[in-house]
Amino acid sequence: MDINMQRRSQVEIIQLRGPLRLGPAVNEFRQALDESLSNGDTRIVLDLAEVPMIDSSGIGVLMKSLASARQRGGNIKLVNPSKFAVQTLRMVGLLNLFEVFPDADAAVASFA
Repeated sequence: MDINMQRRSQVEIIQLRGPLRLGPAVNEFRQALDESLSNGDTRIVLDLAEVPMIDSSGIGVLMKSLASARQRGGNIKLVNPSKFAVQTLRMVGLLNLFEVFPDADAAVASFA
């Protein structure tokens, strides 16, 4: 799992590359989100364009972080999730909890 974090207009953009499944990938993902939230970043954009698959442990981290961001007045928005990621989130009934955008610029602008 490759995680690239950048800040744009008071929004934390987290770009993920690789499968998001149980083990080191999910642990790194959890650490990145926990770090952002503990730094006070509650406006988070997750770029999932290069995440070919996501398992239940990845979804668990995503949902926990979404709840935490929203409790603090923020949100987590998804950018260009892969077809598999969309299908997985839809299958477990969670896709409708997220705003999904075609690119990071649109997602960042939606926070304004």
